[in-house]
Amino acid sequence: MNNQLKIVTIGGGSSYTPELMEGFIKRYNELPIKEIWLVDIEAGKEKLDIVANLSQRMWNTAGYPVKIYTTLDRRKALKNADFVTTQFRVGLLDARIKDERIPALHGMLGQETNGAGGIFKAFRTIPVIKSIIDDMREFCPNAWLINFTNPSGMITEAVIKHFNWKKCIGLCNVPTISMIAEPKIINKSINDLNYRFAGLNHFHWHKVFDKNGKDLTPELIEHINEKNGGTPVNIYPAKFPLGLLHSMNLLPCGYHRYYYMQKEMLQHSLEEFKLAGGTRAEQVKQTEHELFDIYKNPKLDHKPEQLSKRGGAYYSDAACECINAIYNSKKIHMVVSTQNNGAISCLDDSSIVEVSSIISATGAQPLAWGKMSPSQKGWLQLMKAMEECVIQAAITGDYGTALEAFNINPLIENSDEGIAVLNELLLAHEKYLPQFKEIICKLKEQGIKLTDPIVVDLMENGY
Repeated sequence: MNNQLKIVTIGGGSSYTPELMEGFIKRYNELPIKEIWLVDIEAGKEKLDIVANLSQRMWNTAGYPVKIYTTLDRRKALKNADFVTTQFRVGLLDARIKDERIPALHGMLGQETNGAGGIFKAFRTIPVIKSIIDDMREFCPNAWLINFTNPSGMITEAVIKHFNWKKCIGLCNVPTISMIAEPKIINKSINDLNYRFAGLNHFHWHKVFDKNGKDLTPELIEHINEKNGGTPVNIYPAKFPLGLLHSMNLLPCGYHRYYYMQKEMLQHSLEEFKLAGGTRAEQVKQTEHELFDIYKNPKLDHKPEQLSKRGGAYYSDAACECINAIYNSKKIHMVVSTQNNGAISCLDDSSIVEVSSIISATGAQPLAWGKMSPSQKGWLQLMKAMEECVIQAAITGDYGTALEAFNINPLIENSDEGIAVLNELLLAHEKYLPQFKEIICKLKEQGIKLTDPIVVDLMENGY
């Protein structure tokens, strides 16, 4: 592999990019980076320039000869890249606002990667990731793709299974947050513990052992509902039923709250929506505005502490560590989305799963978990079936398959209301769903319209 690395980041104008730079700077002695290309679209150009200037200041202060380049021409950036990272959001945060507002107005969960919002994020993103893969085949056929664009598991499955780009690893910050928070709870260091994760992206469980093989999972279950128990800041910390977790003897991820305690999570989500008058997406949009004002400061030459409020902390650092592990064949444990290959026996070998893996020059080698209990087996097979329907609908633009995905998703009401949410989201995202053009035209002919004034306003302003 090249000893003068070229890194390309698609979605370079993201507020997370300073954390990515910090991660590369920390690892510069192991990763001989020569240049980093930040790529974005015209609508993101202002943020791209702000982030690029901050990134260059960070490298200059660190004293390393790394050059930051910016471009709106992805093909130009990809030429001879060694690693490509993806952190883009099709439709920007205004698309997320639609994903969250429309289900909420119908009394359903509006959430970025779960329920109807997560499905539509995949619908918008999968065609774009295909175009990126097409460009990589032409300009950097040997590059690794490190994806942390959400919904990460489905995007990674589309890349590996459907678009046949095998050099791809998907990442998520949720396992990282657990492995940072939990050792402190029981007065241990991460080096004292052995973690094992298995499941799907935003739907995994894990167990924890000490150096002698003693199972510490029951002890950690007792602390899971505490403030610093490892729940990401963007998830309402409804109390897990400890009896259920002890019966499973597994630590669920924070997103399991949406499935184990659906009523409580939905009620909180709708109350917050009504009382605050806005969605999590609208709050994040304000946070981002404040972040970029901070980033503009010409004296700022490091990642600001305020970035931790954004909700996606450690994503970027995980990407740097993954790249480091591949480049230096470090053979370290990481939790990634990769091809199952027998790691979880109740799922197809070709399925993409999120599991403990050993990362080296050959990529991710998943560690076998083995048999799941009937409960976890049922959940995984249901959720994987839903994901497969989503991916198929995103590729084909088939309305029936999209409806199947909605019907099988546990967080979407299986009724006329669910169909209304599907139809309204199709109309709301018309600009980013060319594969659904035919059905969107039919919905318009039927007189189906958007009623939420905020969504209508976004549409009128080009979003």
